[in-house]
Amino acid sequence: MNEQASAPSPQILLVEDDPQVVKFVRAALEAAGYRVLHAATGRQAMSLVAQYMPELVLLDLGLPDLDGLQLLAQIRPFYKAPVLVLSARGQERSKVDALDAGADDYLTKPFGVPELLARLRVALRHAARAASRSDDLRFECGPLQIDFQARRVTLAGEEVKLTAIEFKLLGVLAREVDKVVTQRQLLTEVWGPKSAEQSHYLRVYMTHIRRKLEPGAPWPRLFVTEAGVGYRLRTPEP
Repeated sequence: MNEQASAPSPQILLVEDDPQVVKFVRAALEAAGYRVLHAATGRQAMSLVAQYMPELVLLDLGLPDLDGLQLLAQIRPFYKAPVLVLSARGQERSKVDALDAGADDYLTKPFGVPELLARLRVALRHAARAASRSDDLRFECGPLQIDFQARRVTLAGEEVKLTAIEFKLLGVLAREVDKVVTQRQLLTEVWGPKSAEQSHYLRVYMTHIRRKLEPGAPWPRLFVTEAGVGYRLRTPEP
């Protein structure tokens, strides 16, 4: 009897030199059905990325031979799949720099298996959505719907009036749904390069957007603040 072969599970490249972290993460990924490659150095990682083009890279910034940001800069010209940075506590500047350099998300050490797997699923889902999307004029995220052509926003079927700046800011977040978008990127795209350091603009307008699109919510479900880094438009869990 001929059985239809199933698609291979996603391959993850773990770039990490700490043996304990490697053991923990590899076990978690393999138990979840992922195929795992491992690189302990930046040079080894570069070779494996070029050879296998894995579906996702988990990248520790503190490598023994090469700074993680340097590695990210070197692979981004030819590697478009998601890169999730592993970051130690308190290194928020490193997180921002990594995201601005092309990382898709970050995990703060120490992290648990549920968070690790959830972030992987989100990143892979975002990559699949981006690959199949061709200049979408409509966007949907839970109760939120955006018609970019008509410049119309609805929440649970009810139209919500946004200012031009609010709509532009929402559009940037929607384009990168489920990803962290740094304050610098948002400020640059919405207000221009000269406003890249004016974070108070962002706080004011994000407050306005939340009041209109998450009215009365005890905590944000759609618009999540990543403290010291930026914001994320998050797809609600079913």
